[in-house]
Amino acid sequence: MSNADFPARMKAVEITKDADKPALVVGEIALPDYGPDEVLIRVAASGVNRPDLMQVAGMYPPPPGASEIPGLELAGEIVAIGSNVTDWACGDKVCALVTGGGYAQYAAVPAAQCLPVPDGLTMTQAAGLPETFFTVWHNVFDKAALKTGETFLVHGGTSGIGTTAIQLAKAFGAKVIATAGSQEKCQACRDLGADVAINYKTEDFVEQVKAATDGKGANVILDMVAGDYVSRNFKAAAFEARILIIAFLRGPKAETNFTPLLLKRLTLMGSTLRAQPVANKAAIANALREKVWPLIEAGKIAPVIYKTVPLDQASEAHAILKGGAHIGKVILEVD
Repeated sequence: MSNADFPARMKAVEITKDADKPALVVGEIALPDYGPDEVLIRVAASGVNRPDLMQVAGMYPPPPGASEIPGLELAGEIVAIGSNVTDWACGDKVCALVTGGGYAQYAAVPAAQCLPVPDGLTMTQAAGLPETFFTVWHNVFDKAALKTGETFLVHGGTSGIGTTAIQLAKAFGAKVIATAGSQEKCQACRDLGADVAINYKTEDFVEQVKAATDGKGANVILDMVAGDYVSRNFKAAAFEARILIIAFLRGPKAETNFTPLLLKRLTLMGSTLRAQPVANKAAIANALREKVWPLIEAGKIAPVIYKTVPLDQASEAHAILKGGAHIGKVILEVD
């Protein structure tokens, strides 16, 4: 496709520079340049994630060289390819993980971070895949090596990460326990495949995990809460369990007794995905394409979409995530 087939400028959502009250504004900017190993994608939809909210608040700046425009995942059509790209062609429908730039009509993306839109999914659905599926696969299966027959505990079971983690862990043979903040959300977790759903507002998740595992505890714990959950995760963990912290909804600081870490021979891990090298993300993409995409195309796993919002109303999408009532992903649809 030639340059004449797409405009020189595009609509994009930017973050105002007012430090007292940063906000999202829609403007018009030049299309991004794409390098020899990248593709240019005409964006159809972009997923909204909590790191986007953190970026607006000034707490999660993009890595050096990344787009200042928020948005970590998208789906759309390739309209131009770099000189080194051989795996993709103009016209291909893809979804992709990006380090920024998703809230726009066009985005430059490393070709290695693209995946085909799974058969049977719309662009809107596909836009809800990359950030959560890359994150869950990297943490739960690569780093923690969750095995068939093990018990997996995920906090925030109805978040985008949570709904993905429940489905993936169940699909690969784990017993799944999820925490959520209401009976409705607990039922949603069970509907997605969770064997046990715990209302953390009315139940002690440590006691419930112990009860559900005959006192043994969970083998792998995926935590987006941190804060006082750090100590409680130690108590809920089985011997030689792996605990992964990927966000800090209750703050990045905790006071805890580390004795269980030693006595239970626990492994405590943390990670972020955004700043990792393209090669790392490419390896995750290849694993997803081989092991997970067939499950999506077979209808065994699906992204959970809570609401779609026009790109011009990105602030409303962020308000939905801040409110916390959502179950699954919020997606921006791009004209």
